[in-house]
Amino acid sequence: MDNHWRIHQISGSEAIEIALRHVPGEVLKVELDTENGILVYEITIRTYTGMYYEVKIDANTGEVIEIEREFN
Repeated sequence: MDNHWRIHQISGSEAIEIALRHVPGEVLKVELDTENGILVYEITIRTYTGMYYEVKIDANTGEVIEIEREFN
């Protein structure tokens, strides 16, 4: 097992808090994955108006990498 899966500075709860500050709503899914060699949390949020967003948070720094609207 790769060590980068176990070593990250931001907890899932902290990543959710960061994501909700940028996109208020209901968290539907949280995944920990790698993207371009960076460990990221991918958080899917449904806004109060019914729109869906995926917020990507760097698991080491807590930086928001991307906010993408999803069309379901």
